[in-house]
Amino acid sequence: MHSDPSHMGEFDLIERFFKNGQSSSPLSASNPSVRLGIGDDCALIDPPEKEHIAITTDMLVEGRHFFAGANPEQLGHKALAVNLSDLAAMGAKPLGFTLALALPSADTTWLEGFSKGLLALAKHFHCPLIGGDTTAGALTISITAIGSIPLNNPICRSGAKVGDEIWVSGTVGDARLALAALRHECELPAEDFQIIESRLHQPTPRIALGLKLRGVANAALDISDGLLGDLKHILNQSSVNAKIVLARLPKSSILQKQDRTIQDQFAASGGDDYELCFTAPSENHDVVLDIGKSLNLPMTCIGKIVPLQKDIPQIELVDLDGKALNRLDATSLFQSFDHFAK
Repeated sequence: MHSDPSHMGEFDLIERFFKNGQSSSPLSASNPSVRLGIGDDCALIDPPEKEHIAITTDMLVEGRHFFAGANPEQLGHKALAVNLSDLAAMGAKPLGFTLALALPSADTTWLEGFSKGLLALAKHFHCPLIGGDTTAGALTISITAIGSIPLNNPICRSGAKVGDEIWVSGTVGDARLALAALRHECELPAEDFQIIESRLHQPTPRIALGLKLRGVANAALDISDGLLGDLKHILNQSSVNAKIVLARLPKSSILQKQDRTIQDQFAASGGDDYELCFTAPSENHDVVLDIGKSLNLPMTCIGKIVPLQKDIPQIELVDLDGKALNRLDATSLFQSFDHFAK
């Protein structure tokens, strides 16, 4: 927060930046499932016929999930994007979201930027802000996103089956590379940093992909804390193992300019990618590729689901010839983001 705080009250703040900041057309024009939005004790949503309601919450804390002084417009975008990414992973269509916001002060300049980024993404995905709360405190952003999925057809983490191929959308590792540049852990040419900066600050939720994976993928999740660490959640809930070809992890041309150790580390465990990792039967291989072509989004098969060998699901990393990598060399590749690490 940079500019002088105003003396704006909570309800004035909501009215100015979040209620009036949305389109002047009725909420039903943005999403017909929303019966009542901001202004009452609760929002009202009419669930689409024969569909489940999907609900997800993510919190962002200054100094933990983003730098102090972060660009507020980018932050507004990311705060909603990470929640929409969860909906995408389950094949859910966005319906609306709520926002809980703790602010050190009612900084109007900051709020203008934050609400602009937040509501622009909301408009793009027809996902209106339908309620929330504000209070004074350390800068903390908590969003709950609501979506819908056809009955008995969610794409859960528990659905992976032996023989499934393991896929990743887009590329992974760029967000971690951008973070490394900001932390001065590595040097990037300015033009390269400009290209990958948005991967860290303004990720793209793969909603369209999630919808197209209905009936195609057996299991899925979004990559927030690192590819291999997140993949373990699928393995744990599906009681299976995975064999991953490390060289197949999809990397951008910018990441490929880095030392190979950095490439593998950032792609395998960097986090903040918000791509989808999913499993699908091998007979759906061409279907997945066609989905990628229709969305102009690369799809990469990085391995397969194999039977559980011990009580604890494992990931085996192999080279292009199928030979297992040295366990000591591979250990660091499994370190995902720890929200409680000091």
